[in-house]
Amino acid sequence: MNLTDIMRMQSLMKRSSLLKKSLAAFSLFLIFSCKTQQTANNSDGDETPEVVEPEIPSEQKVEELDTTKPAEVTPEELPDTVAIEKEVLKNEPPIDVAEFRAAWIATVANINWPSRSGLPTAQQQQEAIKLLDFLANHNYNAVIFQVRPQADALYESELEPWSYFLTGQQGKAPDPYYDPLNFWIKEAHQRGMELHVWLNPYRAYHTTGGEIGAASVVKTNPEMVVKLQNGMYWMDPSREDVQDRTAAVVQDLVQRYDVDGIHFDDYFYPYDSYNGGKDFPDDQSWNAYKNSGGKLSRGDWRRKNVDDFIERVAKMIKNEKRFVKFGISPFGIWRPGYPQSIAGYDQYEKLYADAKKWLNEGWVDYLTPQLYWKTAQTAQSFPVLLNWWQEENTQNRHIWPGINAGLIKEEGYENELFNQLMITRGMLSKDAGAVLWDLKTLMNDKEAEKALAENYFRKPALVPASPWMDDKAPKSPEVSTNLDANTLRISWTHPNPNEVFKWVLYFQYEGSKWDFKILNADQFSALKTTLSYLVGEKKVKLSKIGITAVDRTGNQSDFKEIILE
Repeated sequence: MNLTDIMRMQSLMKRSSLLKKSLAAFSLFLIFSCKTQQTANNSDGDETPEVVEPEIPSEQKVEELDTTKPAEVTPEELPDTVAIEKEVLKNEPPIDVAEFRAAWIATVANINWPSRSGLPTAQQQQEAIKLLDFLANHNYNAVIFQVRPQADALYESELEPWSYFLTGQQGKAPDPYYDPLNFWIKEAHQRGMELHVWLNPYRAYHTTGGEIGAASVVKTNPEMVVKLQNGMYWMDPSREDVQDRTAAVVQDLVQRYDVDGIHFDDYFYPYDSYNGGKDFPDDQSWNAYKNSGGKLSRGDWRRKNVDDFIERVAKMIKNEKRFVKFGISPFGIWRPGYPQSIAGYDQYEKLYADAKKWLNEGWVDYLTPQLYWKTAQTAQSFPVLLNWWQEENTQNRHIWPGINAGLIKEEGYENELFNQLMITRGMLSKDAGAVLWDLKTLMNDKEAEKALAENYFRKPALVPASPWMDDKAPKSPEVSTNLDANTLRISWTHPNPNEVFKWVLYFQYEGSKWDFKILNADQFSALKTTLSYLVGEKKVKLSKIGITAVDRTGNQSDFKEIILE
């Protein structure tokens, strides 16, 4: 991170006492990272010296103009019209407004939604709206919604039964009937958020999943599954019929639903703790492989089973809809010793998940390693691991780390979430983003909620572009203006409005920095919006505007700077 990045972070951090504490913690990390060394737990578990703050240069303490307060003016103080003096093609917008901000919505064990199984449809929908409103009000732009917790479905499916976690009985539809996934997609898109569907590719039954129904894969296809010591059932990743089943589920979702992403978590071969520390019980499949002439070691064979499936799904998604992202959130450590200071669980040897390969090969559009540890936890340090994953990003895909918001509950770590958000912005400044785990903690912590809304996520953000998926930007809109009292009415036309997912209005008042508004295409189909012409007590005049069209993969049109008379 260079000095400019650090100074920018310092300027941001001066805005609140929480941010000041974040700067102190981050500065300490830059000098000497570490207090204690702890052992990494798997993601399924229960999940300082004095530092003097550097002086902020006085020129960075300029108070921002509040453009939301129209000036009190008389008609005599306003011109009759405000015409466009000239348009200057700038190509790039004046400021970067992209950052991926997502949260997981877990349905397994009713962690996040619905609050319990069997709720009436109206209450399920009310709870969904509450979650989505929280995210929208805090300027998130993506939701990662779990729709397949245990080879079942929180949506209408002919391939798998309705989920127990939805209705309290596997195979039973909601009553009154509705399709929860369609509901979530519609409500998320109306709030300007992407919706990524989260699937567990191999888990067949979770211990909180109620009675195993007749429609469960455990009953319909017992040859596909094995039972683990902790009571879970797992589909055997080596079996072709297992791979075909999950691939068919993914294809069905992409074909029938207007999803923005397909998301797998860290569960491939299961954690060995689920089977009492014993090896995964796939002797039958392994012996069949050897008898057929297979030459790989057992570990390499298992990894190849998963690798082949990941590559298959990646290609299939793009063949169906090129704009749908494929993301995976693996366990945060690839292998102990990578980098050298890192110790802990070995996903390569235990989960048979080679997430480094998936990233190196460019099979994923985004990787979200679950970096659920503290900044100063040297054996699993958040920034050290984040830097390693970014260095492995040879295909320039998105690296958006998973951050454990629940750390703010621990005494002495109330600001850890905010420290990590700022570290992420500094280290991934050209493609910033993060996915937050433990949404329930954030919603129950009013101080943290306020800090997110007023500081860290104060302004909305676009999802960053994915040029390997599509690098063709939409055309620029044609803009016109009309002054109505102290309101500048802005309207525009576009040759292909159906191709536009969002609009961004950039604007600048005299003597101030550029600002912006993100307009959701669904909500602004009339292609018009407004700005106050004069704002604040000093009656500062609007001097420049510009609008860009943004497509489904985040490409922005060329920016035309419109200078007002």
